[in-house]
Amino acid sequence: MANAYAISRGNDQQVKFQDALKHIGFNVKLKPYIQRRDGSAKGDWDVGITLDAVEAAPRVDHIVLLSGDGDFDLLVERVKNNYGLTVDVYGVRALTANSLIDIADCYYPITQDMLL
Repeated sequence: MANAYAISRGNDQQVKFQDALKHIGFNVKLKPYIQRRDGSAKGDWDVGITLDAVEAAPRVDHIVLLSGDGDFDLLVERVKNNYGLTVDVYGVRALTANSLIDIADCYYPITQDMLL
């Protein structure tokens, strides 16, 4: 089971990328892009990712998280302690919270050679 989480903006390149993810077996979950009146934007998946991970935890033995968001350190700690899961984290080093790196079983920095 592999989920990819994205914000739907209707961009052709984004749709092609999402289609490629679906083609290789990802379940792509989309949220609408919300532009606020003040010009700011909203569109994150933190709660959705957390709920999906906790729901899946009893049925899996390994979680791979591609994020640098330190808010996920609590999720990683919880699934490791409560379900005995192994959690690997991939993230851009300069953008990945130390707390997330420290709690992960393995941390893999995303480097330029990994990108298309």
